[in-house]
Amino acid sequence: MRLRKKWWARPEMERDEKAVIEPWGMKGQWKDSFKNENPIHLELGCGKGQFISRLAEQNKDINYVAIDLKDEVLVFVLRKINEMGITNVRLIPMFIERIGEIFAKDEVSKIYINFCNPWPKVSHYKRRLTHPRFLKKYKTFLKPGAEVWFKSDDDDLFEASLDYFREEGFAEVYKTWDLQESDFSENIETEYEEKFSSFGVKIKFGIFRLGGVPEGKR
Repeated sequence: MRLRKKWWARPEMERDEKAVIEPWGMKGQWKDSFKNENPIHLELGCGKGQFISRLAEQNKDINYVAIDLKDEVLVFVLRKINEMGITNVRLIPMFIERIGEIFAKDEVSKIYINFCNPWPKVSHYKRRLTHPRFLKKYKTFLKPGAEVWFKSDDDDLFEASLDYFREEGFAEVYKTWDLQESDFSENIETEYEEKFSSFGVKIKFGIFRLGGVPEGKR
């Protein structure tokens, strides 16, 4: 379903410093935006914001940057974090394709990728957010030892992604083909995840660490 254009969304976001409309000058400067030296974690595709708002509320000593394309989506995420009194989140409306342009070397400590488009056609594989083409971009700004936390409801995407991460030097720290029945206790559900789990869809989840051998599987 296409979102109807909300012409008031962009002006509302522009009035709030938690929405970074023009992030192109922020490379290497994100700690100035947050006014602290806390680690920076990144969510690629934040949707309606349930995940990032709960995560940020639980971890006030971490700075979060959440990206999605549509103002019509992000404006409601902005309202949600404001209602919750959350100050450690910045929202960016942009194509994830340009992610390498806004972060400097070693600036990000963790990436979350939740239920990205599986792009099932072979000719579209390079659009997957876990494809080596994107992983190479992430490596330009991830700290050594940084982790990517990846969730998907798509078996083919998840299985292919295991190879993608391995090819790009990410060590597998944790993996499950059924997150709800696993021993993983740190999960925060997205709106999408709640809906499809209620239908009995098994959620796949993995943690992948950049560089070297994992310190120890969870």
